[in-house]
Amino acid sequence: MTTFFVASTLVTVAIYDRIIVPIARKTLKNPQGLSPLQRIGVGLVFAILGMVAAALTEIKRMRLAEAHGLSHDPTAKIPSTVFRLIPQFILVGSGEAFMYIGQLDFFLRECPKGMKTMSTGLFLSTLSLGFFFSTLLVTIVHKVTGEKRPWLADNLNEGRLYNFYWLLAILCALDLVAYLFCAKGYVYKDKRLADEGIELEEHDQTAFH
Repeated sequence: MTTFFVASTLVTVAIYDRIIVPIARKTLKNPQGLSPLQRIGVGLVFAILGMVAAALTEIKRMRLAEAHGLSHDPTAKIPSTVFRLIPQFILVGSGEAFMYIGQLDFFLRECPKGMKTMSTGLFLSTLSLGFFFSTLLVTIVHKVTGEKRPWLADNLNEGRLYNFYWLLAILCALDLVAYLFCAKGYVYKDKRLADEGIELEEHDQTAFH
């Protein structure tokens, strides 16, 4: 499945450069196509759709297990195909293509010239925080859902993994709302400098020295 994840990321980047950018330039009157913040927002939408697709796929898998009486057999093979997971991997991979590239572009554009190298570190720090909080979330879910029928059971057929995916979809939606609230009032550096009558290159040279 990792192949589909990586492939969707690469294909999305190509589609964005060849198709989306020209269309966005004409409709949004932006020479860059979508702005970095817009790309991050699109990535968050894809993340929500990916979690919804994962939840629906897991519900279908659980129903198949129950229909064939395999819910309590951890070694049983459910009459399904692993390719049912492809949509969620494609959606998440496409979302990361938008989100991470937009995020890196944002840090590179908005950081002062003397902090350009640090911007890459800021970008990678968001990834590390994501891994940390995902581990924390799994631990909390284990504690809260209990042992009778936990969401993340050793035997997936006896758990409620789909609820965990719904939880992730809700958290992503809340994240998107908070992000839109914060991003709505943001003014890019070149726009702020233009309003002050300062050229971007002149500002970077001054900041660097």
